[in-house]
Amino acid sequence: MEKLSCALKALGDPLRLRILELLPDSGQCEAVYNVSELALELGIPQPTVSHHLRILKDAGIVRSRKLHRDVYYWIDRETVHGHAARLFREVVQKQPAEHAMP
Repeated sequence: MEKLSCALKALGDPLRLRILELLPDSGQCEAVYNVSELALELGIPQPTVSHHLRILKDAGIVRSRKLHRDVYYWIDRETVHGHAARLFREVVQKQPAEHAMP
């Protein structure tokens, strides 16, 4: 439940959702972004982007790879579709004990 809560909190910010719209779902893609490119695309300061990427990364939603001086980011689709979705389904499909059907 703690991991799900962390992921949902990370997704609860409109700017982080906008960042996710821009990120590819593979680190092998030419469309990966570094912090500077994301800041330019979003029109916000680089430290703000770094802060939001850290939250997404800590939640397991975003992955990164350092290449020379830059760090490039992409969505960890396996985590988002697999683990987080499964945890969410488990939480919402459970019935409280007092209302459980025999």
